[in-house]
Amino acid sequence: MGSIKPSKVEWKAGTVLYPVPVVLVTCGTEPANIITIAWVGLVCTNPPMLSISIRPERYSHSLIEDAKEFVVNLPSSTMVKSVDYCGVKSGRTLNKWTETGLTPAPSRKIQTPQILECPVSLECQVRQQIKLGSHDCFMAEIVSVSVNADLMDEKGYFDMKKADLLVYSHGHYYDLGKTLGHFGFSIKKKRSVKKHYPRGS
Repeated sequence: MGSIKPSKVEWKAGTVLYPVPVVLVTCGTEPANIITIAWVGLVCTNPPMLSISIRPERYSHSLIEDAKEFVVNLPSSTMVKSVDYCGVKSGRTLNKWTETGLTPAPSRKIQTPQILECPVSLECQVRQQIKLGSHDCFMAEIVSVSVNADLMDEKGYFDMKKADLLVYSHGHYYDLGKTLGHFGFSIKKKRSVKKHYPRGS
């Protein structure tokens, strides 16, 4: 007999695409603001582009709309308290750098600063703003990427496990957990073992 397939129930259409990255977006200057965003994703390889979605009433929305740039900073799991704080507090009323102890660092290609404590920072320039409804989508080109040097191995590859990045799922924060495979592993051919026989056998 075949395995029993689970039954499904229908939910109201909604935003249940989980898990997703959770990032700290810096925007504006003097001082820049920090906003926690989980609605972020890659949209193009050439040129490298990503998108973030923000409600128009959020303080960071106007900062990005005016400056046409921002930095997507990828936090590690040790930063989870700061990540949550920057998502529930508004930069209109307080300085999140001071409150969290995070450190602004100069970017390479844009004016908006990076977050020094984040292992990866992607500098972005807005190419298009799309009004969708509850949120506006900012489509941006990634113009520079900064990675902590200690996260690169001897072959020059980025060590994702060592970076210990965060993800967000249905109101909760998680680390990435153990590695289950790599891209293409399901179709990788097994190496055949050649048998070597001694001469005269």
